[in-house]
Amino acid sequence: MMVEKRQTYTAEFKHEAVRLVTVHGYGVAKAARNLGINATMLGRWKREQEAREDRAFPGKGRLSPEQEALHCLREENTRLRMEREILKKAAAFFANELR
Repeated sequence: MMVEKRQTYTAEFKHEAVRLVTVHGYGVAKAARNLGINATMLGRWKREQEAREDRAFPGKGRLSPEQEALHCLREENTRLRMEREILKKAAAFFANELR
């Protein structure tokens, strides 16, 4: 069985495809047909660009600023929980030493 590799598109291509619809007045279906892409995908790109403007299409593996901030906060939370556990164990150890 042959697995078809998923097509990827650059952010520039996506922006230009959306411009065909928003600036040049093409319909989503017509623009998609002319570009050889799925109309649903072009519609999704259009909605994403409208919602996120300059932050649309961050690229493979790159997080949006909100996602990156959330990731950093989760890492910090994990680190602080570990530090708290270490301090609890140290306090219990020294409490036993004093007895």
